[in-house]
Amino acid sequence: MSGTAGLVVVVLLAIAFDLTNGFHDSSNSIAAPVATRAMGPGSAVTVAAVFTILGPVLAGTAVADTVGGLVDVSADSTLMILFASLAAALAWNLSTWWWGLPSSSSHALVGGLVGAGVAVGGVQVVHWGGFEGWRPVGVIGVLAALAISPFLGALAGWSGELLARRALRRAERGVTRLILRGEWLTCAALSFAHGTNDAQKTMGVITLALVASGSIPTFAVPLWVKAVCALALTLGTALGGWRIVRTVGRGIYRIRPLDGLVSQASGTIVISGAAVFGAPVSTTHVVASSVAGVGAGRRWKHVRWPIVREIGLAWLVTMPACASLGWLTALVEKVVL
Repeated sequence: MSGTAGLVVVVLLAIAFDLTNGFHDSSNSIAAPVATRAMGPGSAVTVAAVFTILGPVLAGTAVADTVGGLVDVSADSTLMILFASLAAALAWNLSTWWWGLPSSSSHALVGGLVGAGVAVGGVQVVHWGGFEGWRPVGVIGVLAALAISPFLGALAGWSGELLARRALRRAERGVTRLILRGEWLTCAALSFAHGTNDAQKTMGVITLALVASGSIPTFAVPLWVKAVCALALTLGTALGGWRIVRTVGRGIYRIRPLDGLVSQASGTIVISGAAVFGAPVSTTHVVASSVAGVGAGRRWKHVRWPIVREIGLAWLVTMPACASLGWLTALVEKVVL
């Protein structure tokens, strides 16, 4: 796969992947305010749209740089790897969305890139990396960030819930109205954080394709790529995110206004912090784990732990499954092309 035709196919596939990323990850930004009725669906999607777009436009491209450096092969092989990895991640996203299971688009994309890279060029073309100071680089660094972030989300949700309940234990009923208004702010903040992290993964892939095809000389994310990726994420939320909204907003733990405020604030802190260091993390798993942490902080037995286990299983299975799909797709490509 090479030339203009190959570039167009990869870019279109990346946009389709970003759309399904919106089914999964963007929907987490609106799950709490919709579930607690702090915001209507239309208002929530609008706020998420605006701030998801602003995130990657204003906050830099550190995460895109990390994703763009995961494989190092020739230009023609790069487009082949990107096609196979995106096809694998897209298939996985659609499958898990159909079942309403929150799954990580980050895990899916990284797994697909690794599997396709090994199939096309061997293990030596994959940048395994580690850490440069606090900044994760290569597959090992990304894996570490993806592994640690859900636990940080759960810890932030649990501790935030305990602190918030203690601070408001003597508050009057009127404070609920302020909390519901506060969810507008946390929805905007979480959407902005999501844009600075998740939208950048597809930006990194498209920019890598542009460099490989000779369309741009160096790895620098163009403004149009930022806008297209952010818009695709938002459109995915509006069109197909409601299955995941129901799971996160009501399936894990039936959240109340204060729970929604705390879980969104917790997710925002973890995701924003990761973006500062260029660490790709899963919005899905950070937000889902923060909801579980909030529930545990209020009453352990009210958390639906079987659903949490299903999400955890998806967390473990997604990357090896997508690596296998990416590897298989790349092998088929080599035979056909």
